[in-house]
Amino acid sequence: MRSDTERLKDIDEAIAKIEKYTVRGKQNFLDDELVQTWVLFNLQTIGEAVRSMSEDIRRRYSQVSWQDIIDFRNLVVHEYFRVDLDLVWLIVENELPSLKSQIKLMLEEIV
Repeated sequence: MRSDTERLKDIDEAIAKIEKYTVRGKQNFLDDELVQTWVLFNLQTIGEAVRSMSEDIRRRYSQVSWQDIIDFRNLVVHEYFRVDLDLVWLIVENELPSLKSQIKLMLEEIV
């Protein structure tokens, strides 16, 4: 079983992968099905890592919207055709930078 630290590193790596392929902007994301799939896969990975983290970590860092991340993962996995690409882009642009900062701080405190 993976530790919370490993899960946090998984999240950090998935964010880096998303950043790598979204650097070209929203229009490229909307036009390129492979980029869309890559981003959604890594958002799913983030959600899975969060879902598997301990309740202790989630309580300790309650400023993170853990349940929203899990809920989005469930949408991507179970209701893929309901995924709104504009919403995905908003997450990439507005939510991931904050999550990235929070994850980095958590890793510094835990490791």
